[in-house]
Formats: sequence, structure tokens, C-alpha cells
Amino acid sequence: MKKVVVSIALIAVIGLVSCKNETKKETTQTEQKEVAMTKTTFGVRGNCGMCKSTIEKAANGVEGVTEANWDKNKKEIHVAFDGSKTNIEAIHKAIAASGYDTDKVSGSEESYNNLPGCCQYDHEMKMSLKEGTTEETH
Repeated sequence: MKKVVVSIALIAVIGLVSCKNETKKETTQTEQKEVAMTKTTFGVRGNCGMCKSTIEKAANGVEGVTEANWDKNKKEIHVAFDGSKTNIEAIHKAIAASGYDTDKVSGSEESYNNLPGCCQYDHEMKMSLKEGTTEETH
């Protein structure tokens, strides 16, 4: 009788262990989610290397932005971002809040006045006025 009880107990323990292992297998498997990255280019006024640093920092400060590169000569920024976390308007607004005009949003006057003298650009300055070209990549 003792052997039967011990055998049943042993089978029950083995059954519980294998159920737990199956559960672990199911919960440790993760689905890879494909993220759509959006790339765009738009105009931003500025003058120098300090402008470049401030403009890129403002853009990169937006959650979801993975890349920002401002071209001083063309007066335009190339941005890559996760469209599920942010949008182009948020990036324009962040740059404008740092004091720089974009081709869609005027810079904050207070922030502009706090920029170093070399960064206080001409508000009539030409910048890349092409419509922002947007492409999605996976």
C-alpha cells in the first residue's frame, strides 16, 4: 500500500513539474514586433555648429526619434523616427521651442533671444523649402 501511495505522489510531482515547464516555455517566447521607421527632411533656419548641436538635440529629445542630422549649408534636417511614438509635428514643435524656425513652425521668440549671438539667424533666411519628403521603411 505504501508503494502505491508513494508511486501516486511521485507521478503527481512529475506531472506538476512538467506542467510548470510547459507554462514557462509559453511565457518566455516573445513575438518580434516590426516597427515602421519614418524618414523625413524639412527646412530649419540656423547659422553655425552651435545651431547644429541645439537643433539636433531638440529633435533627438523627442521620444521615438532615432536620428537627426541638420545640414548647415542646406538649412535642412534629416530625421528618422518611430511613427508609433511620435509624429512630424512634434519634431517641428520641439525644434521651434529651442528657438529655431522650421518650414512649418516659427521658433519661440523667448528661446531665440536666449541663443548666443552667432546663432541669432536672419528670420528671412532661405531654407530648404521642398515639401518634406516622407518615406516609411520596415
